[in-house]
Amino acid sequence: MSLTTAVVGGGTVSDRHLDGLDKLAMTDLVAICDVDEDTVREKAREYDLKAYTDVEAMLAREDLDWVHLCTPVQTHLDLATTIIEDGVPVQIEKPVTETVAEAEELARVAERHDVPVSVVHNHNFDPAMRKARAAIERGDIGQIRSVDMLYAGETWPDEVKRGAWAHELPGGEFEEGFPHPIYMLLNLGGYPRSADDIDASSQRRREYDGEFAYDGVQFQFTSEDDVLCSGTIVASEIPHKTLTIHGDDGSIVVDVVSQTVTTLDRDYQSSPVMRAMTNVDHVIDRVRGTLENVYDVVERKRDDSWEVERDAVPHYYQFDAEAAALIQDRDLPSPLEEAHWTIQIMETIRESAVEDEPRVVAQRPMDQD
Repeated sequence: MSLTTAVVGGGTVSDRHLDGLDKLAMTDLVAICDVDEDTVREKAREYDLKAYTDVEAMLAREDLDWVHLCTPVQTHLDLATTIIEDGVPVQIEKPVTETVAEAEELARVAERHDVPVSVVHNHNFDPAMRKARAAIERGDIGQIRSVDMLYAGETWPDEVKRGAWAHELPGGEFEEGFPHPIYMLLNLGGYPRSADDIDASSQRRREYDGEFAYDGVQFQFTSEDDVLCSGTIVASEIPHKTLTIHGDDGSIVVDVVSQTVTTLDRDYQSSPVMRAMTNVDHVIDRVRGTLENVYDVVERKRDDSWEVERDAVPHYYQFDAEAAALIQDRDLPSPLEEAHWTIQIMETIRESAVEDEPRVVAQRPMDQD
């Protein structure tokens, strides 16, 4: 079976969807829709698709099995509702909606029409994340006690990366990007016990022309499985992004930048020799992970099959997994509940910014854009 598929939205991220769906054997990509006529014609020519400027017109003329929604977040609820009410499963780019109330309304619409809805949480399908989850499921570090995340090197709020629409968010471009680390933490640590269990604080390091509330945030919560979860996300020039999962029998460190996974499962304080082994174990796992990454790059150049490309590109991995789930009538691997909690944490951060009135502690140099 092949899923007749369309993409709505022709902006920056749409190319990843168009390219992946065009290559995926389980999908038959037939149409693209965007309100900008020049954009939609260009994309339609490039991928040999039918072009539409109106979602309802596309739904009326095409017999679709799946739609990928790649428009600005401000349009997600209305467009997704239109697609769902037509009975078509939809995959929505992150963040799922602007607010928790909108996310809850979307969930109600999906349940009422019994239509599968998922959200693009592509970094959950990074090679390093898949490897870490496999180690956790094998019980390599025992029962999980805590997950700590540091995500430095995010975009500054006033930079132009995804589009001017992002500057309408309280955190600008910075906020548009930080669903990624939030959902990664949720994926490994679990969902909060309640919305009231989430604590958050924020800071603003620079002065901006726009009214941006923050360029750094922290949050924490305890999950339903009693896992202590904490996250720090800051805009900065140098990326440093790690998740550390602590268990009863050891720890796993996921380096998001290098896509390497380190397992620390010894008593490194038992002797001077064992203390030295901490560095040895770090080096061995980093080197092993680096060699595996190099092999993957070489393999992609040698073998251009979908399986090789899918395993290397997290967007493709999610598309493949969700297409298979739709065809086999299984639960989607990136559920609305995870997206709901992502927005709940984002909303708590916004509320903390209003309450704390973050003070500017350093001005941005005039020579930076």
